[in-house]
Amino acid sequence: MSTVVSALLVAIAVGFWFVQIVHGDYYRELAENNRLRKLPIEAPRGLIHDRNGRLLVENIPSYNLLIDRSRTKDLDRSLRFAAQVLRRPLPELQALLAGYRAIPEFKPVLLAESLTLSEVARIGVAGLEYPELEVEVRHLRLYRHGEQTAHVMGYLAEATEAEIAAADGDLQPGDLVGKKGIEEAYDTELRGRDGERVVVVDSHGRPLEEFGHSSAQPGKDLTLTIDLDLQQEAVRWFQGPEGVGSVVALDPRNGEVLALVSAPAYNPNLFARRLRKGEWQALLDAPNLPLTNRAIQNTFSPGSVFKIVMLTAGLTEKVVNEHSRVFCPGAAVVYGRRFRCWRPGGHGWVDARRSLQVSCDVYYYHLGKNLGIERIARYARMFGLEVPTGIDLSGEKPGLVPDAAWSLRARKAKWYPGETISVAIGQGPILLTPMQMAVMTAMAANGGNPVTPHLVKGAQRRTRPDVPLDPHALKVVRDGLWAVVNSPGGTAHWSAFVPGIDMAGKTGTVQVVAQSARTKSESLPFRFRDHAWFSSFAPVGDPRLVVVVFAEHGGGGSRTAAPIGKAVHEKYFAPALQRAAAR
Repeated sequence: MSTVVSALLVAIAVGFWFVQIVHGDYYRELAENNRLRKLPIEAPRGLIHDRNGRLLVENIPSYNLLIDRSRTKDLDRSLRFAAQVLRRPLPELQALLAGYRAIPEFKPVLLAESLTLSEVARIGVAGLEYPELEVEVRHLRLYRHGEQTAHVMGYLAEATEAEIAAADGDLQPGDLVGKKGIEEAYDTELRGRDGERVVVVDSHGRPLEEFGHSSAQPGKDLTLTIDLDLQQEAVRWFQGPEGVGSVVALDPRNGEVLALVSAPAYNPNLFARRLRKGEWQALLDAPNLPLTNRAIQNTFSPGSVFKIVMLTAGLTEKVVNEHSRVFCPGAAVVYGRRFRCWRPGGHGWVDARRSLQVSCDVYYYHLGKNLGIERIARYARMFGLEVPTGIDLSGEKPGLVPDAAWSLRARKAKWYPGETISVAIGQGPILLTPMQMAVMTAMAANGGNPVTPHLVKGAQRRTRPDVPLDPHALKVVRDGLWAVVNSPGGTAHWSAFVPGIDMAGKTGTVQVVAQSARTKSESLPFRFRDHAWFSSFAPVGDPRLVVVVFAEHGGGGSRTAAPIGKAVHEKYFAPALQRAAAR
C-alpha cells in the first residue's frame, strides 16, 4: 500500500514539475492571456519619394479580419460565418488556418484583408455571438504609379519561416516584409518597429482598462534617385503586347539611377492584400515574364555596342591608331571563313572614328583577330562586365565574358579563333545586362571612372578601383560615338539627332536566329526578330545623362531603340532647351 501511495506522490510531483517548470512559461502566458490582451500597434512603413519629392509609395488604412482560436468553442462554426461574410469558400479559410497550427491558439491569426465597410459592419453586429472574430485597422501599401515603377519598388508579402528565423525576434508570423525592389533591399529601414497596447479584458474578451503601452516606431522615409518624369517617358514606349525590353538612365558622374524600366511589368498593388493562388499562377504564366527585372536579371549579347570596348582596347594596346584604315568591301575572309558586314555594299576605307560612326563590321573583324580573345576579355572586364554592377537591388546577374579558360571550364572544349571574330562585333557567347551596358557607357563618357549604380539618395555604395584606360583612346571613341548621332551617315543620325543636345551614342542589333541571307527583321515572327540596342550619353563635353535602351525582338537598333533613347534625352534636357529657345 505504501508503495502505491509513494508512486502516486511521485507522479503528482512529476506532474507539478512538468506543468510548472517544463511548460511553466507556456501556461503562464496562457493564464495571462485570459486576463490580459496584447493589441499590436502597427508601425507605419516608411514613405518613398522620387528625387524631386513626389510621393511614389504611401500607406492607406485597411480593415483586416483576425480570429482568436482560443476564444471559440466551435471553430468550424466561426469559419462558416466568416466565409459567408467574406463570400469565400470555407475550405479556403480552413486551409489558411491549417498553416498556423504551430502557433499558440491565443495568438490572433489573419483571416482576410481589405474588408469592405459592409463586411466590417456585419462582423461588428455579430460581435457578441462571435467574440473570437476581431476587426483591426492596418496600413495598406499603395504604389501610386503601379506598373510604371513596379521593378523599382517591389512589393510586400508575408514573411517566410526562414525570414522570421533570421530576423531574431523582429518578425512574427503574418508580418509583411519587402519582396524585390527597394521594398526588399531597404526592408529593415522601411519597416520600423511595431508597438503594443496591453489591456485588461473581461471573461468575454472585452477590454476594460489599459495595462501597458509601448509606442510604434515608424519606418524611415526614403528619397530615391529616380526622376518620375523620365521613368514615365521611358515606360510610354513599351505599351502593347510587343513592348518588351528595358531602359536604364543614370548619371555618369555618380551612378544615380534616374530611370529603370523593365517591360512588361506587374501591378504591385495586387500584393498589398494576400495574393490568391490563381492570381499568383496567372503572373507566373503571363507572357514575357512580367515578374523578371530585365534590366538586371536578363543577359543578352551586346551587338555592335560592344565595339566601344573593342576600339578602346585596340587603341590602348596600340594594335591600331586613330588613323589606321581598313577597306570594307562588304565582307572579309578571316581564318578561312567569310564574314559579312551588315552593309552588303561595304563602307570603303574606314578609320577608327568612322568605324563607330557607320558601325563597320569588317573593321572589327580584323581588330578582333589582332587583339585575340584574351585581351578582348581583359578590357571587357575593365569596363565592369562579367561582375554585378552593385546596384542596390537583389537578383542581379553577372553576365559572361568568354575566353579560352571559360571554354575549357564550361564547354569542355578549346576556344576556336573564329569565335573571336563573332565576339568582336558583340555576338556569340558574350552576355551582359542593360545595367552593365549603362555602367560601360558611363565609363566611356566620363573618361574611364567606374561608377556604382544606386537607387536611394545617400546610400552607401561599393567603390571600384580605377582602371588603366588610355584617356586619348577614350577621346577617340567619344568622337566616333558623337558622329553616330550628329554626322550624316551615322547609324543613329536620322533617328536620334536632336538640335541643342550634344548627344553621343551607339546602335546595336543582335541576331536571334541565324540567317543564310539577310531578311528584314520586321518580316519575321516576333520571337525570331533581332534584338535592338541603343546606348547613349550627353552632353559629350560634360556628360550628365547616360541612357541605355534594349528592345527585345525590336528589330534594328537605329530603327527601334534609338528613338526611345532620343525621347528620354529630350525629356531630361527639355528645361535647358526651353531656356535656350527663350534667349
